[in-house]
Amino acid sequence: MLDFIKSTIYEFLSNFVPQRMSYKITGKCKKCGKCCNYMYSKDTYTEKEFKIMQMIFPKYKRFYIKGKDELGNLIFACKLVTPEGLCSDYKHRLRMCKNYPAKRIFYPGKLHEGCGYTVETKKFEDFL
Repeated sequence: MLDFIKSTIYEFLSNFVPQRMSYKITGKCKKCGKCCNYMYSKDTYTEKEFKIMQMIFPKYKRFYIKGKDELGNLIFACKLVTPEGLCSDYKHRLRMCKNYPAKRIFYPGKLHEGCGYTVETKKFEDFL
């Protein structure tokens, strides 16, 4: 009887567990430079916001707006990438460049076609 009550309580509580997904980055860089020529900024939606970001963070002046994607999001590129896809100022690159791609992310990332990295998705059911 006690097991039945516990089971019922746990079943009820399971309805309040958020269905989370975990994302993990694996692989190796192929040094193609695609990630440097096609970037998104999480909090920058307009050209005016981008200019403000460059005033606040002068190191971001190395980036320029390359265009917009099909959803209207700004696409950024780095001015310091060589035609071979390598950084011309590798020694002084930004922390975000050094850490790319983050080994653990909290959203479904999308990497460029042909990238040496892959995004592994682990669903809630995989933990069970």
